[in-house]
Amino acid sequence: MTIYFDMDGTLADLYNVDGWLEKLRSFDSQPYEEAEPLCDLSYLARLLNFLQKNGHDIGIISWLSKDATAEYDKAVRISKKRWLAKHLPSVVWDEIHLVKYGTPKHFCCQDNSGILFDDNEDVRRLWDKRGKSFSENDIIEVLKELL
Repeated sequence: MTIYFDMDGTLADLYNVDGWLEKLRSFDSQPYEEAEPLCDLSYLARLLNFLQKNGHDIGIISWLSKDATAEYDKAVRISKKRWLAKHLPSVVWDEIHLVKYGTPKHFCCQDNSGILFDDNEDVRRLWDKRGKSFSENDIIEVLKELL
């Protein structure tokens, strides 16, 4: 089974970066790198590495900025990958999907019957037709149950 994570609002606190919306609307990708973690990522990394060693795959499925150009999408992808490398350096992701805003997340992954952690209730509702989803508040608890 694969365990997927959204980034913005789930792992990364994008919405508390000063001026995040204005910066995104002016095609500034820095808020994606500046966002603080929303949970203890060193503990999360240990859980993920243990789960991988025990047969689970792990992945990222995250939307790009809502209104974007191809050039800005590229910059956002780079920023999100830098955020992951900075905050979860010991995690080797089996899948990373950084996709156009609004893309149904089950369309772009290898295991759409896996688990998804996402702060967006509509995304979770769609995911639950195939797999199982949880809010960002349940990450550690659910992962500990999978151990």
